[in-house]
Amino acid sequence: MATTIKDIAKALGISHSTVSRALTGSRNVSEKTKEEILKSAKELNYIPNMSARSLKLDKAYNIGVFFSTISNGTSPFVFQTVINNVYKNIDKKYNVIVKGIDTYEKNTINPKNYDGIVVVSQKVADDNFIEEILEKDIPLVVINRKVDFDVINVFTDESVGTFKGVEELIKNGHKDIAIIEGIENFDSTKMRRKGYLEAFKEYNIKLNKNLVVNGDFTVKSGYQQAKRIIEKQEHFSAIFAFNDEMATGAIKALIEKGLNVPNDISILGFDGNEFGEFLSPTITTIKRPIGEIAKIAIDLLFKLINNSGNIDEKTIYVQSKLEIGNSIKKFN
Repeated sequence: MATTIKDIAKALGISHSTVSRALTGSRNVSEKTKEEILKSAKELNYIPNMSARSLKLDKAYNIGVFFSTISNGTSPFVFQTVINNVYKNIDKKYNVIVKGIDTYEKNTINPKNYDGIVVVSQKVADDNFIEEILEKDIPLVVINRKVDFDVINVFTDESVGTFKGVEELIKNGHKDIAIIEGIENFDSTKMRRKGYLEAFKEYNIKLNKNLVVNGDFTVKSGYQQAKRIIEKQEHFSAIFAFNDEMATGAIKALIEKGLNVPNDISILGFDGNEFGEFLSPTITTIKRPIGEIAKIAIDLLFKLINNSGNIDEKTIYVQSKLEIGNSIKKFN
């Protein structure tokens, strides 16, 4: 019986998709792994199926950009920034197909339709989709979330950025900090929560769970959740919203209650949304360089597609930074 890709994968204890990519010359596999696979293939007398390999010879001239979701939790700022940077940096011969992973049906991704795919991942539930792309040997880059696949992965540690932002509040004298978190099962929510809890622990700040609420990353939810916080009648001097859209909604809720930002309540946001610079006061925010991340992803994706250039590192970390606005009051 002829040796198959699955036989090689079983012998090495790796996925058959990794074996497939190595045998087809993909740069999406480390040199060490590729050498082990080629050695095992030779030892097992593997003979490639040339008719199967020739199924995809022509380019589709389509790049897929898949978000975890488009309609339920992806902020307009992140969506627009990613798509703008994809269009700016792709070869002009290519079309861009934008979809949500939450609407796709399993095993419906056709390799003939995509020359490469960027996944903007927000949750662990995306892993099945990522695995399907890898199994079908479509060039792939995953951004926004750290993943445990042998794949190019571009992201920022949002917990580190959050720590810096909350530390800024604390250093300005804020101890009673209300939190508007994001959607519960999003990794961004978990990482930002990790960041503020680490800052609280570092500075011996006690978390008041009554001042922690969840929004869905929209302006409206920021407005609604800030009203909930105010109605609790618990003392707080600052609100940290998990993105700038919710921070903007929170400011509106505070103003409606006759409260001034930052004199009465300080505000900290996340993302570095451009519109925050044009509000009064300007929002102090943790800038996640999502545009830079998208540009890096597209550049690397085309290296995979064209099998050109060296990709020295598959895991690429891009640092976030704190942008100081006028929305935080300093206590004496």
